[in-house]
Amino acid sequence: MEFGIASVAAITVICYLAGLVAKSSSLDSRHIPVICGVAGAILGVAAMYLPMADFPATDPLTAAAVGIVSGLAATGINQVYKQNKK
Repeated sequence: MEFGIASVAAITVICYLAGLVAKSSSLDSRHIPVICGVAGAILGVAAMYLPMADFPATDPLTAAAVGIVSGLAATGINQVYKQNKK
């Protein structure tokens, strides 16, 4: 099985953007990982049904899991960036 890195990276980038939008709003920052995870789950399931090349899931549960991991990776990327700025 090939791992579709481009489609997973696209979900991560969109979730990162969702996190930035949440950060600029009046929401508490502790909710940002949840927002990124939920957005990733929705995008993962959507990606499974859309004709995305090399998406690594064939069932909704796996697609949601791939999306959640991608969404949480966006939060992790942000934390790595913040730590390296210090």
